[in-house]
Amino acid sequence: MKMSQPQSFVPDPDNGRALRDAFGLFATGVTIVTTTGPRGCVAITANSFSSVSLDPPLVLWSPARASCRFALFSEAEHYAIHVLEAGQQELAWTVAKDGAALATADLAQNAEGVPVLEQCLARFDCRRHALHAAGDHAIVVGEVLHATMQPGDPLTFFGGRVARLDIN
Repeated sequence: MKMSQPQSFVPDPDNGRALRDAFGLFATGVTIVTTTGPRGCVAITANSFSSVSLDPPLVLWSPARASCRFALFSEAEHYAIHVLEAGQQELAWTVAKDGAALATADLAQNAEGVPVLEQCLARFDCRRHALHAAGDHAIVVGEVLHATMQPGDPLTFFGGRVARLDIN
């Protein structure tokens, strides 16, 4: 997205695309959140993830209420948030399109029985702490029960596209 000069607007229902484009100018990491559903692993790709507190250890993410996966995640007592590494772009898009994409995968489980991806930069095993209504999304706050991390380059999202972060 290339703009010749700054654009200013008051957000309203008629310019939702412009607001979405403006939000997209904030580079984010890409995560996959997993939980257990009636047919096994359910997953969702999310870039609305943030740390909230160190004491107690809390994180948040924000699923869309219109998602067919919303009910499973908003009601889940436990879930895992996986911070993806640069080589996991295809996985991110596959899960974004199909919440059951990992249902038949042979995944390990964490102590709470949640299916987990073993190859990611970081993983936060969470217990639901709070759920807040937030317009067309919800804010899911999780207490981090366990965390893992490993070195690597992050998968990032910017301007509506997956991007590479040049950290050199």
